[in-house]
Amino acid sequence: MDDSLVLMTVCGSLAALIAAIALLGDHRRHRRKDIERVGFMPWTPIFFFSLMVAVLLLGLSAREWLGG
Repeated sequence: MDDSLVLMTVCGSLAALIAAIALLGDHRRHRRKDIERVGFMPWTPIFFFSLMVAVLLLGLSAREWLGG
């Protein structure tokens, strides 16, 4: 395996993990009981950009892995 393939796969997997954590954080923010307790983390943009990175990196690594 090429080092760039491993690096893209690891970084894409980490980005997918960050996207999952951000999705859970956004879900908790929308379901909070006290509407006045606003958090400071922008969960939606974190989810969006990390999911884009994950899709791009994992897609490129899958293309390289399947293409040979």
